[in-house]
Amino acid sequence: MDTLNPLSVAEEDISAEDVRLLLKRHFDVMRSNSPISSCHVMEPDELLDAQATLLTARRSGELLGVGAIRQIDTNHAELKSMHTAQAARGQGVGQTILTHLLDRARGDGMSRVSLETGTIDLFAPARALYLRNGFEECPPFGDYVLDPLSVFMTRLV
Repeated sequence: MDTLNPLSVAEEDISAEDVRLLLKRHFDVMRSNSPISSCHVMEPDELLDAQATLLTARRSGELLGVGAIRQIDTNHAELKSMHTAQAARGQGVGQTILTHLLDRARGDGMSRVSLETGTIDLFAPARALYLRNGFEECPPFGDYVLDPLSVFMTRLV
């Protein structure tokens, strides 16, 4: 972790080229590792259509990670598109974005935040991050259905 040059987290839209490229990278990785029927990743423009709030983490202007949150019910939000650039993994980027997204949910009056992630080894670091932050497995929520390739998690905020 670079204490002399800390991460800055901000709400951004998807118009910046580096943001679109990282979201596209996330989309491609998700689609290449899960069958379409079990892959719930949203393309960048779909995030906009879903009225998701996108947060970015940058250090010295360099984009290191993204994460989005969207309201799915009166007091329930869903995390979407959490992704850390390969070169920035292990530096606390995911934790920083997650903390800001949970703060955002709380500030927006949400009482619960849920997510869907994968069951294969590729998703093990993400599942560990969510467990460390108080998420617990839960039944499918929203429009999701049971799927052996999906894990559903939730927590109060």
